Formats: sequence, structure tokens, C-alpha cells
Amino acid sequence: MKTSFETIVQIDKIGEISHNRLNEILPLAEKEEMTPSYLDKKKSLLLLIDFQNDFMDHGPLGVPGALKDVERVTRFLYNHMEKITDIALSLDTHIPTQIFHPCWWQDEEGKEPVPFTIISSEEVITGKWKPRFYEKESKDYVENLEKLGKKKLCIWPYHCIEGTPGNALESQLANIVYFHSVARKSKINTIVKGLAPVTEMYGIFRPEYSPENFVNESLLETMLSYDQIFVAGEAKSHCVLESVRQLVEYFGSKGRDASNMILLEDCTSPIRGFEEETEKAFKDLQETYGLRFANSTEVEF
Repeated sequence: MKTSFETIVQIDKIGEISHNRLNEILPLAEKEEMTPSYLDKKKSLLLLIDFQNDFMDHGPLGVPGALKDVERVTRFLYNHMEKITDIALSLDTHIPTQIFHPCWWQDEEGKEPVPFTIISSEEVITGKWKPRFYEKESKDYVENLEKLGKKKLCIWPYHCIEGTPGNALESQLANIVYFHSVARKSKINTIVKGLAPVTEMYGIFRPEYSPENFVNESLLETMLSYDQIFVAGEAKSHCVLESVRQLVEYFGSKGRDASNMILLEDCTSPIRGFEEETEKAFKDLQETYGLRFANSTEVEF
């Protein structure tokens, strides 16, 4: 690499919402003279899940450890610039009036739930919590979440609101992601998720529950084309876990194990309070589907 890591990524500014420096950085990427990614014989994907400002440590839905996760994944991308064929990144994207935000619900006194309130189907049936919008669909959603064995509905702080700085990809990660795109002549696959009002969408391939059974089949099919998939992102307990679960289940349905999929363990962190169940869930995925784990400094291509 002709361009130093420090020129692309300013470690001390990770998590700051600031104007990007792409007009300074991308001309340097043009000068790297790297092999175009489409000529790679071994195809590797870096899948980055929801590395957005609102999920950084001090954001409204901050994940403890996210800033360090960004530092490590940017170094990983820099150190393996010529081996990573493509980058796919997801952006959790919402509006205020969605089923997991406070303004959607009210109690018997008309008060909204505070963030991190858990709403059960029984509480909806008994009227402890009443939806202000889409009454029938809201009740159906909460009931089906529990029937499917998923998490109960959690009320989250307002986060990643469409068009706000909090919705944006973290700026220093954006610098190196777009540097890679220009240097390797590789188009970034940006996945916007989470705008449907009456469902949560932790995973990038399908919502938690949908009467239409929506599944992003084309995105899943794309994943089958890679020899290796490296996964990092926020939060390990929710969007990373569900995305990985959906992907390994799809691999299994196609008669393939997930031994080519590697979770970069030092580049993802859980929401506080979900640590134990998160580790158990990932261990189950490892035992059932062959999912692999590695630190970003120990990866072999």
C-alpha cells in the first residue's frame, strides 16, 4: 500500500459526526494500482452490519465497545485490501412511527413506554399496552413473535432515523470502505433495512415476522457466490446475530455448511444485558451449521 492507514483513518475521530474527507482520500486510492476485484480467483466478502453513528458507544442506542470494533475492522480492511473482493454493508433505517419506538404505544393512562420496555402479547391482549397505530396488525405481530420463539417486542430509543446524521455509516469506516471501492474497482452493496412500520428487522435478509413472508432471496443468492464471508458489526446480540442466523439457515437449506463464514469476534459487541444469551446462540450456530470464529488479527485467507 502506498497510502498509510493513518492517512485514511483517523482513529481519534472514530464516532465523531463530521464532514468526510473523501475528496482528499479517493484520489490516493486511484494511485494504488491494485488488481481489480473482479479478477480475484478467490472471492471474499466483508459483510459490515449497521456500523452507524447511533450505535457508537455514546449514541442514543450505543453499543459498548463499538468504537474499538470500528478501529479493528478498519485495520482488518486495510491489512487485507487486496484480498477482500467486495464489501456489503447494511444501514438500519427508521422513521419515528414504528412498532418498536415509544410513540407507537400507550398505557391505560395514555403514557408512552420508556426505552427498553418489553411488551408481551398478554399485556397487549389485556390492554396494559395499546397500539396507537395499526391496532390489529400490531397485536398480530406481538403474538406471532412469541409463537415463532423469537424475542419479545422491545421498545428501543429513537435511533437511525432516516436522513439524520445518526443514520449514516460511521465516518472513518466510510473513508476506508470507499477507498477500497475505488482502489479495487469494486461496487459496494448497500443494504437498507428497517423501514416497514409494523415489524422489526434485525436481520438483513428478512423481518422478524411478516404476513407476506418477505425474504430477500436475491441477496441470499449473492452470498452463495463467495468463497469466504467475514462478518462484523453492531450489535452482536441483535442485528449481527439475526443476520448470521438467517444466512447460515439459508446455506443449510441449500445443502451447504457455513464453514466459509467467519465472525470477526473482536469487531462486534452485544448490547449490555444480552451477553450470555448471545454467546449461547452463536455457539448453537457453530455446532449446527459450522460457523467459524476468529479475531481480525488471526484470519487466514
